[in-house]
Amino acid sequence: MRTFPQNNPLTDAEFDRLGEFLKGCKGGRAMNIEQLDGFFAALIAGPETVMPSEYYPEVFGGEMSDACEFENLDQANEILGLMMRHWNTIAGMLFKGEVYVPLLLEDENGVAHGNDWAYGFMRGMGMCHDGWAELVNDDDNGGCLVPMMMLCHEHDEDPEMRTEPISGKKSRTHRNLVVNLSGKA
Repeated sequence: MRTFPQNNPLTDAEFDRLGEFLKGCKGGRAMNIEQLDGFFAALIAGPETVMPSEYYPEVFGGEMSDACEFENLDQANEILGLMMRHWNTIAGMLFKGEVYVPLLLEDENGVAHGNDWAYGFMRGMGMCHDGWAELVNDDDNGGCLVPMMMLCHEHDEDPEMRTEPISGKKSRTHRNLVVNLSGKA
């Protein structure tokens, strides 16, 4: 397998390439780039190691053989290589204690909401449910995850899952969300 230096972040063109590939996965259940970023952050910072063979179905929206149509082996290597480089970039920042800034997509009005990132993070937490449950239930550390849980469910179709506005406000400011993930918990 080809290895990449940890500090070789994807370019905008490479993010676009990976994003377009994910959009083209069969079934329409593949993650977008923002979800992928949150998902990887949770897996990297999480309490347990999750192997690519376990998380690829989450990323692609099904088993790779069913969801992905690679044109050839070179394209498969390219896409998996882009994913690995992005993983290594996030891991390098977190394990070095550097500031990690979530990758957020902007809507048609230029607003980055962060909901997809939070959804991806929550999906990553779900891959190590028991380990994360211990952290979430820890009174000293669990509170730092509340903003992500709120963002994840803010627009949920089920009204019971949506968060209530704070102080009667109709919306929240997501720009103030600070994610402090400093490596393995």
